[in-house]
Amino acid sequence: MRELPEQLVLPAGMVPDVVPEVPVAPRDAATVVLVRDADTGFEVFLQRRVLGMAFAGGMTVFPGGGVDPRDADTSVAWTGPEPEWWAQRFACSTELARALVCAAVRETFEESGVLLAGPSADTVVADTSSYAAAREALVARDLSFAEFLAGEGLVLRADLLRPWANWVTPAEEPRRYDTRFFVAVLPGGQKADDVTSEASDAGWQRPAEALQDWQEGRRLLLPPTWVTLSELAEFPGVADVLAAPREVEKIIPKLVRDGDAVRVVVP
Repeated sequence: MRELPEQLVLPAGMVPDVVPEVPVAPRDAATVVLVRDADTGFEVFLQRRVLGMAFAGGMTVFPGGGVDPRDADTSVAWTGPEPEWWAQRFACSTELARALVCAAVRETFEESGVLLAGPSADTVVADTSSYAAAREALVARDLSFAEFLAGEGLVLRADLLRPWANWVTPAEEPRRYDTRFFVAVLPGGQKADDVTSEASDAGWQRPAEALQDWQEGRRLLLPPTWVTLSELAEFPGVADVLAAPREVEKIIPKLVRDGDAVRVVVP
């Protein structure tokens, strides 16, 4: 096992007072690392979660969230790698793989306004502003993602996603997630926004700059975000990120108490 940098200590508000005798079953979730080319390399889209949220309040994260049972709807129009392919990459069932990909696209749209879908298998929408009402309905869970796509005549573009990692919340935590990380490029013409109640601010930043902000105390990062940014900082551009070979393995950090501090150790 390797210990993360000394500064990566869980804030007091995130350290559980009581460790569950039996680990809580983690909830399946999906996170998407949006990237785009920039003059000085490439940038990632980051959001600072609202303080006081039950999970990761005040932390800087990538867009994402829990799987909705309706994300497994087989009626979703789909192009790109089939659910069986994703199931192999994430070592899960085909049904769950389908739900994870749908959750990744849905949550990205809900939290940033970026929609990885198009009217045909080889197109992607260039402006998502006309779907603002549907976006609100998705957030309120008044509309399923399958219903939204069908109603707008859109095809989910699974080929715009790349598998990246699989992080599971430590067993000591009372609120746990089994999160699959994806990477996707911002589609041409689309804009990522901060129109979400879950983030206090959002924007684009080079991975190295985000890590520097963390080092200098301007950002708080959870271990998966810190590791992902560190990995991305090694690539010169978006094309290199997409071409990078990835073998996804489930990573479950451990919390190690050191006096009043709790450090995170990653296998």
